[in-house]
Parts: sequence; structure tokens; C-alpha cells
Amino acid sequence: MADVKQLQFGQRLRRITAKRRKLARGYVTTIDPNGLIVARPHRRRAHHVLRSLLLCLFVLIGFKVFLFAALGAEAYQARLERLQAGSLLDRVGAYVMAPDPLVVRLAGLVGRQG
Repeated sequence: MADVKQLQFGQRLRRITAKRRKLARGYVTTIDPNGLIVARPHRRRAHHVLRSLLLCLFVLIGFKVFLFAALGAEAYQARLERLQAGSLLDRVGAYVMAPDPLVVRLAGLVGRQG
């Protein structure tokens, strides 16, 4: 009988310790139907970082497509050459803005629509 009580106590102690660790990283308080204030661990969502990176990538690709379609291939390449002749930051920008097959294909589709 004492072993069962000791086992239950150990399990309860582990649950309480785990909840305290979670609460230490942030919590949200709510009031349950009985009027008791209950602290629940704040759930961390890692997908915000991934979503932000994907959004930045889509915006960059969209910007490249817009510029490539608006300027045309020759004018776009001339501007890239001017960037490549500039400072280190300009060369990095030229590398990022270099037309890739996806941008060229999407710009062709956008150019036909407009």
C-alpha cells in the first residue's frame, strides 16, 4: 500500500515539476467557469520563423519578376552589370537579383498578360 502511494506521489511530483518548467518559459492566465485563475504554459510556435522566411522569399521573387518584366531582359542585364561594378554591397545585390530560370519564365507569363 505504501509503495503505491509513494509511486503516485512521485508521478505527481514529476508532473508538477514539468509544468513549472513550462510555466517558467511563459504563461497565459485564464479564469475557469468556477472563477479560479489558472496559469497555462504559453505555446511556442516555431512555424512563425519559417513562414516569415518563405514570405520574404516570395516577395523577393515577385520583385525580381516585376522588374524583369517591366524593364526587359537587356535593360535588366545592363542594370545588373552596373551593380556588379559597384561596391561589395552592390555586388551582393547583383548576385541576389541575378535572373534565374523561374524568374525568366514567370516574367514571360506576366509580360504576356500585360
